Amino acid sequence: MIAVVHHPDYVTEAPARSTYRWGKNGAIRDLLREHGDRIDWHEPDAMPLEWLEAAHDPDYVAEVLSAQVPREKERRTGFPITPSVARRAAVVPGGTYLAALLALERGFAANTAGGSHHALANTGAGYCIFNDLAIAAHRLVGEGRVDRVAVVDCDVHQGDGTAALTAGHPQIATYSIHAAKNFPVRKAQSTLDVALVDGIGDDEYLQTLEATLSSFLDAHRPDLILYQGGVDPFAGDRLGRLSLSEDGLVGRDRLIARLAVARTLPVACTVGGGYGDDVMAIAARHVRVILTLGAALAGADVAGAEQKGGAGVVAG
Repeated sequence: MIAVVHHPDYVTEAPARSTYRWGKNGAIRDLLREHGDRIDWHEPDAMPLEWLEAAHDPDYVAEVLSAQVPREKERRTGFPITPSVARRAAVVPGGTYLAALLALERGFAANTAGGSHHALANTGAGYCIFNDLAIAAHRLVGEGRVDRVAVVDCDVHQGDGTAALTAGHPQIATYSIHAAKNFPVRKAQSTLDVALVDGIGDDEYLQTLEATLSSFLDAHRPDLILYQGGVDPFAGDRLGRLSLSEDGLVGRDRLIARLAVARTLPVACTVGGGYGDDVMAIAARHVRVILTLGAALAGADVAGAEQKGGAGVVAG
C-alpha cells in the first residue's frame, strides 16, 4: 500500500482575484481514491506554531493565521489570504511532516499538497504561503528524527524560498533543477542549483538529473529525501519553459526512485507546480508521480526509522 496524506482543508473555495487552480488538490484526491485499497490514507494535524516560526518570521505567521496579510504581500503570493486559505496554509506543512514520518517507516509517502518552495521568511510568493519543505526539514532535524535531510526540487521553477530558509543549516541540503529563465527572476543559492536552458527535452534532462543528483546525494549523504515533484517541466505546462513529455516525467520519477533505492533513502513527496486549464489532466500527472514512486519505494528496504530510533507514527 502507498501511504498518502490528505486533509479536507486542502480543498478550499477559491478566493477572489486568484488565478491559481484551487480544484487541483481535490482532483488529486479523487483520482487516488479510484485506486481503492492500494492507497493508505492519513490525515495530518496543523503544524504547531513553534515550527512555523522556526522557518518564518513570527509577525508574518501571525498575519497569515489571523487572515490579516497586507495587500502587498497578498499580491506577491498571488491571491488573498482568507480564513479558509489560512487554515489550509497551517495544515499543509503538517502534511509534509507526516509524510516524512511515514516515509521513514515505510520507504515512501506522499502529501497531496505542498511543495510551496517560493515562500520566504516574511512573505508568501508565487502561490506559496508557508514553505512546508523548509518547515518540515527544520522540524525533522530539530526533533532528531534524522541527522541530515535533503530537499530535492524538480519543479520547473527554482526553490528559492527553500534555499533561503535553510541556508547555512549544516543538516539540511537543497538541490534544485529548473529552467534558468523562469520565475523567480532573482534566484537564491541552493546547495546545488542546476539551471537549464529553455526547451530541454527528455534525454538531456534525465542525463543531467542523474549526473548532478547522484553526486549531490553522495556528497551530502542524507537520511531522507523531501521531494518536490512538480509536473510543470511538462512541455504543455502554462508556466513551464522545459519540454518533458509524459514519459519523460515518469522517467524522472523512476530515476529518483532508483537513486533513492541504491542509497537506501526513504522519500517523502509533495505536489509542487502544474499549471493549465485542464485541471484533471494536471491532477493525473501529479497522481502519476505518486504512483510511480510508490510502486518503486513503498515497502522497499529504505526505511530508516528503526536505525534512527524514531518513534512510531500514529495518524488519523
